[in-house]
Amino acid sequence: MKKIFYTSFVLFLGFFLLFAVSCTEVLPSTPTQNSDVRYCLFPTKNMWTFLKLDTMTGQIWQVQFSTTGDDYRFETILSSVNITDVLKIEKKLGRFTLYPTENMYNFVMLDQINGYTYQVQWNGDKENRFVVPISD
Repeated sequence: MKKIFYTSFVLFLGFFLLFAVSCTEVLPSTPTQNSDVRYCLFPTKNMWTFLKLDTMTGQIWQVQFSTTGDDYRFETILSSVNITDVLKIEKKLGRFTLYPTENMYNFVMLDQINGYTYQVQWNGDKENRFVVPISD
């Protein structure tokens, strides 16, 4: 009887672990990007801060929310440069997307059509915010 119980328990535990792994793969920790929308919010590792990306132009804003008052709630521009106008390339929904890095303040922005990449750095201090090309 004990042998049947232990065998059943091990099988049940294995099935449970298999299910837990597959659920984690189905439910990602960050939302997937809808390529049919103009704007997307990307979470940072700071629970109060998001990056808002214009997927058509590559413009980016730092968005911070607060539960303690208006003094800590803001939206500020990280990059006002409309990349599609500067490079004279096609404006298309979903053209740009962001990828987080291990550094909580840095993301890589990818032009999903031509493959150009940009370093995006957000920060609480204005002088430490920037977007610069990585690709030539």
